[in-house]
Amino acid sequence: MLAYSVPPGYRRDKPIRRPKLDGFTEFIDAWLEADKAVHRKQRHTAKRIWERLQAEHGFTGGYTIVKDYVRDRERRTREMFVPLAHPPGHAQADFGEAIVVIGGVEQKAYFFVMDLPHSDAYFVRTYPAATAEARIDGHVRAFAFFGGVPQPVLYDNDRCLVSKIQPDGTRIRAALFSGLQSHYLFRDRYGRPGKGNDKGAVEGMVGYARRNHMVPIPHFTSWDDFMADLEGQCRARLTRILRGHKETIGERLQRDLAAMRPLPAAPFEACDQAVRCICAKTVRGCSISDVLGGQWTVTLQQCMRGK
Repeated sequence: MLAYSVPPGYRRDKPIRRPKLDGFTEFIDAWLEADKAVHRKQRHTAKRIWERLQAEHGFTGGYTIVKDYVRDRERRTREMFVPLAHPPGHAQADFGEAIVVIGGVEQKAYFFVMDLPHSDAYFVRTYPAATAEARIDGHVRAFAFFGGVPQPVLYDNDRCLVSKIQPDGTRIRAALFSGLQSHYLFRDRYGRPGKGNDKGAVEGMVGYARRNHMVPIPHFTSWDDFMADLEGQCRARLTRILRGHKETIGERLQRDLAAMRPLPAAPFEACDQAVRCICAKTVRGCSISDVLGGQWTVTLQQCMRGK
C-alpha cells in the first residue's frame, strides 16, 4: 500500500476461473480461429457458440460465462494500433480513381499521389491509364515538385512495382521500377498485404484529393490542362497552416527537404525500353517502322498524344 499515494483499489492477481468451461474452451478457440477465414457477417457470436456447445458437446453452463470468455479472448487477441511518428524525408505513394470529363468525353482518370507525412505536403497527377509508365512518371514529377528524393518511399504490393513476392517475403522489383530506383537511389518499403493502415497517410490523401480536387466532376479541354491545374492546387496548399500546427506546410517541408537526397542532374525517362527487331510496329498509336536491331523507346507523353 505504501507504494501508492492513494489506495489503488481491488486488483485481480490471478486469471478468472471458469470451471464449467473446462474442457470446452478448445472448441470455442477452434471455432473463432476458423472464423478468420470467413466473411465477418457469418462469424460466430457468443450466443451461437453457447448454442453449439449445448447441442454438440453437452454443455450445461450458462450463456454469461461463454459471453465473458469470448469477450476476454477478443481483447487479448485484438490488433492494437498506436499513433505513428513520421520522421522528415519519408514518403508514401498510391494510386486512386475518379471520373473526369476531358475534351467533352466522360472517362475514368487514374491519379498518382505522393505524400510526405511529416510536413503533409503532397503531389497529385492524373493519367488516362494506370500503367507502369504512369506510376514511374508520377514519381519523376513528384520528386521534381518537392525538390528532392524521399528516403524511403512506402508502397502497397502493386504488380507494376513488384513482379513477384518470394516465400521468404523478398520482393522482385519490376524492371522499369528497378531502373527508377537505380536512377534516384531511394529505398522502397512495403505495407503488409491487405493492411491499408500501414500507409494510412497516403490512403487518406487519396480520398482528400478525390473530394477536394475532383468534386464536382472536373471538366478540362485536355489532360495537360487538368494536370497543370492539379499541380497549381498542390503548390497553393503549401501556404496553409493545418490544425494542430503553427507552421505552414511549406515551412515544415523544409525539414523534409533537409532529410532528402538531392535530385540527379537529369530526370529519369518514364518509358519502357526494349532492344529488338521491329518492323512496322504500332505501340498505342505510335508508329515505329524500319528499325532493325536498334533500341526504341515510347515515352508516356507520346502514348498519351496517340490516345
